[in-house]
Amino acid sequence: MIASIKRTTFHRDVYEPAEDSFALVDALVAHQQTWQHSPPRLCLEVGSGSGYVITSLGLLLQQLGMAVQLLATDINQQAAAATAATLAAHGVWRADVVLCDLASALLPAIEGLVDVLVFNPPYVPTPDDEVASGGLAAAWAGGARGRRVIDRLLPLVPRLLSARGEMFMVAVHENDPAELMREMEAAGFEARVALQRKADEEQLTILHFKRQQPHFPAKRPKMLSV
Repeated sequence: MIASIKRTTFHRDVYEPAEDSFALVDALVAHQQTWQHSPPRLCLEVGSGSGYVITSLGLLLQQLGMAVQLLATDINQQAAAATAATLAAHGVWRADVVLCDLASALLPAIEGLVDVLVFNPPYVPTPDDEVASGGLAAAWAGGARGRRVIDRLLPLVPRLLSARGEMFMVAVHENDPAELMREMEAAGFEARVALQRKADEEQLTILHFKRQQPHFPAKRPKMLSV
């Protein structure tokens, strides 16, 4: 079960669920069974918009019988209100919505505690001055290469994620997903493409980043002296 569009709040100043939202949720659905073996405790969506994605994530985890704490942030006050309304309309109550830029109001309080981070960034290449224009534009205007907001959040990911934390993020061709993967690998994460989908003129890619787990070499048996 995922969020219902009919019970999702959006209007002209709030980004409505679209193909990128659906692709991100589909990637979460495909990953759902993995959480049975490693239940997340804290999930965060940065830039929640209508709340469709974080609500869907909450419902997926509820289906697994998990009482997970959800957090959502948005810089747009109307989007934050829409997220809260969407969560409530679906009966997802263990959730808090915070009005802030990225995760600025949450650090250092949740440093190293986020098990699942989801991010549908403003990825459309635009002039840089549109990035800070506010309102609905904040949901899609990404500046040069559509990377201005992406490049601000990714350095925060190592601080946000727990030791077993993982991140799902939307990217398009213009954002250079391969470069994003290399950057996260250099920061100590495993990186993979979770899903790819063609939507209108966009090539949507859902990237999955997970902390690299330490690998300990097998111990050699001690030689017995006789």
